[in-house]
Amino acid sequence: MRGGRSFTVHAGARAAAQLRAHGLAAADVGCVPAAAGGPKGLALIPLDRRLFDPARGWLRGASLELVGASIGAWRMAAAAMREPLAALDRLAAAYVGQTYSHRPSPREVAEQCRRLARAVLGDARSVDAPPGRALTVVTARARGALERDATRGAFARAALVNTLSRSRLAAHLQRVVFTAGSPRLLSDPFDAFGLDLVALDGRNCEDALLASGSIPLLCEPVRSPEGAPRGQYWDGGLIDYHLLLPYSRLPKLVLYPHFAPSVTAGWLDKFLPWRRHARAHPWLANVLVVAPSTAMLERLPNRKLPDRNDFYRYGLDHATRQRDWRRAMAESERFADEVMAWLERPDPSLLRPL
Repeated sequence: MRGGRSFTVHAGARAAAQLRAHGLAAADVGCVPAAAGGPKGLALIPLDRRLFDPARGWLRGASLELVGASIGAWRMAAAAMREPLAALDRLAAAYVGQTYSHRPSPREVAEQCRRLARAVLGDARSVDAPPGRALTVVTARARGALERDATRGAFARAALVNTLSRSRLAAHLQRVVFTAGSPRLLSDPFDAFGLDLVALDGRNCEDALLASGSIPLLCEPVRSPEGAPRGQYWDGGLIDYHLLLPYSRLPKLVLYPHFAPSVTAGWLDKFLPWRRHARAHPWLANVLVVAPSTAMLERLPNRKLPDRNDFYRYGLDHATRQRDWRRAMAESERFADEVMAWLERPDPSLLRPL
């Protein structure tokens, strides 16, 4: 294949065994997660379109749980809409089209991100998921010292305790998830961060989507979304960056389109080499990750996926950044086509351990 294969595929032990013994069909999949990661998520929207197209998508008609944080929450909310292709297109256009002043204030960033949440919803007030679809939007609610003092120093202290133990970070952050449909994956607590379940509706959907992508210090928090515990709500990736969740609870497989070949638990953990890769984690036994290959990255502008540093790299040259992000999405069409061809006729020899 000219230029090298665009994707890699990584499987937990149970997923690999099932695929080798029985192949893979859309009916085998019960969950699709979507990680936080800012502009990196743009590279996955072409694949989202092929998976969730209600007329021709590989997962059309399947009963699915969709779970996401930050841009992953926006992607999965778009996928859960009655017209997912239009919602994904609105999200992609609005995300690429972001522009900021030289030194944007947290309020300016929050206003831009609210436009992204509104782009997902279009004219709807909430996600109107079709039967058989469930959506989970992951957020992080400040508690303890961080609730009282959301300064750079307070977040630095939270980062410090996280280096000692991930469970200690739970003194600063609580997991609150907003749900539509009847999700099974996150139905009860499973770690120190707890689990508060809040129904998504027209009163809180926009705020929930905004909260899931509100990066501390860069963006204002969302304060007390309707129906949720009172407090300040931040990016769900702080707790669940790559969504290392108890997928082994589910009877079916988890298909995870990802921008990385491994799963990192929390955003702060990506700075800790001993926690960056959750290798052979028991929660990932039934998970199948498809991710861009090194060969694909070599073909992209700047030889990488779009990322948040591009806002600094390009500065006020918005037109060039937008052009390069569109070029990256165009190359991601090839990635999406190759992944779809593999899903239709999966070759077990390509499987790598997760």
